[in-house]
Amino acid sequence: MDKLSIVGLAIGIMAIVGGQVLEGGHITSLVQPTALLIVLGGTLGAVLLQSPYHLFKRGLVMTRWVWFPPVLEQKKVIDQILNWSHLSRREGLLALENFIPGIKDEFTKKGLQLLVDGADPERIRELLEVDIDTYENEWRQSAKIWEAAGGYSPTIGILGAVMGLIHVMENLSDPTKLGAGIAVAFVATIYGVALANLVYLPIAGKLKYHIGRMVSFREMMVDGLAGIAVGDNPRIIESRLKGYLR
Repeated sequence: MDKLSIVGLAIGIMAIVGGQVLEGGHITSLVQPTALLIVLGGTLGAVLLQSPYHLFKRGLVMTRWVWFPPVLEQKKVIDQILNWSHLSRREGLLALENFIPGIKDEFTKKGLQLLVDGADPERIRELLEVDIDTYENEWRQSAKIWEAAGGYSPTIGILGAVMGLIHVMENLSDPTKLGAGIAVAFVATIYGVALANLVYLPIAGKLKYHIGRMVSFREMMVDGLAGIAVGDNPRIIESRLKGYLR
């Protein structure tokens, strides 16, 4: 679990609430269900309008990475590639065919199959890099739903504030309600800005970081397979692949 994400969110919320208390305000004045409904509902509607369903669904599923990052066993994969390299040098590339059925990752399976089929190293790299580009684009597009939410949320918050002020203007005949009404109206702006900068945009940034890790992981696999295809010494392959370790 990424505890730093939880700590960061908690610090952000405590800073806002603590500042409100230190200024002599009441925490209850920040609790406005109507304003929250306007901001959340309006932002959700805008994001749904912008995003295809499969990207929106994937973007929601990816949110778990903020707290439970995808596990990438880089050292294990390097050992696996080195094992393939040693075996191919002793028995030839066809000896690697026995490993293909046991590989669950489709990207790795495709790369190893190309290697066994005797594809040119540059062709292997070219074909797998197309897969990587498509893979990266799809995941980044999914992560962008959170960026979009971060862009829409403050504007929807302002819209909620304006709606609240309209309601205030309708009650000008009762001056005793003006101050409280205006305060309530601006809570929508707080919700919009706070959600954008404490939740949506940070989530988008964290997801992009993990996507970068996953892309780098695949690039490491491509580099290793290309090295085997060229016939590089396993020590050279190992040295190159260790450059990917974080």
